[in-house]
Amino acid sequence: MDKSDFQADTRYTITWQRPDGRVVPANFYVHRTHDSGMIVRFAGADAALRKIAYAEVLRIVSAEAVPPEQQRSVPAALLDEKTWRDRSEMTHYASSPARGK
Repeated sequence: MDKSDFQADTRYTITWQRPDGRVVPANFYVHRTHDSGMIVRFAGADAALRKIAYAEVLRIVSAEAVPPEQQRSVPAALLDEKTWRDRSEMTHYASSPARGK
């Protein structure tokens, strides 16, 4: 896989080869794509943002564009490529009075 196979603000179901070598199914939301990988949040997981290399994705099972009203927002500074140069995971919690949190 490469960068052209993925779009920001899209949900994907994929076959993923984890860093430990296991091959597992995964669902995630792509926040941003970079040349070296993409910044994603897995469905049903903790609030962690993760960097996934395109080579780790073995197969795309389905892709669904997310409508603007359902898109997840994260501060732009957290999605910059320089922020992810030396890390593969980051926990981010957000709250909003509008969402009752």
